[in-house]
Amino acid sequence: MTDKNGAKGLFISFEGIDGSGKSTQARMLAQALRAEGRDVVLTREPGGSPGAEEIRALVLQGDPDRWSAETELLLFTAARRDHLERTIRPALAAGKVVICDRFADSTRMYQGLSRGNLRAQVDALHDLMIGVEPDLTLLFDMDPSAGLARAKSRATVEERFEDFGLGLQEKMRAGFLALADEFKDRFRIINGNRDIDVVAADVQACVLAKLA
Repeated sequence: MTDKNGAKGLFISFEGIDGSGKSTQARMLAQALRAEGRDVVLTREPGGSPGAEEIRALVLQGDPDRWSAETELLLFTAARRDHLERTIRPALAAGKVVICDRFADSTRMYQGLSRGNLRAQVDALHDLMIGVEPDLTLLFDMDPSAGLARAKSRATVEERFEDFGLGLQEKMRAGFLALADEFKDRFRIINGNRDIDVVAADVQACVLAKLA
């Protein structure tokens, strides 16, 4: 697919532990690409469509033990399916650059790894109901204790996963790095421990190389 500027439509996901800076970097990338005249859709998961945003409130708020990992998997997949149908696929079909703050790799980690080993179920449900992977995944790697402190400092109502504590963040970091090794062709690891503008320059270089 090609947009009005002759650029190929691209699906980019941003992944990382809580507080890794990926949401800020997603916004900065969207601004940079728009400044170049590219048509960009900036979206997020869970969320990104009206129905998925309603599910977001269910899974990110409340007591940490509100849902089992199995129930979360079903909720996240339902949200992703609605997001895919109503936001991602139409944008890609129009040749736009889609920047998504989290996608299926987060489910592979947070539900597939966090409280048991549900990775096989996550992948099976993904293949059945989603069947889409990003063209490029940027993984923001940083110290888990620093990321958790940053995430908790935001003081929002969406802190359910942060409330699981440092142990989960350490487990997620190791899991994301293993996932990047598993899917080498689409993952790029970005050092998130550096100055925000230095990180942004690396992000833009990766994406522009993919767009070229």
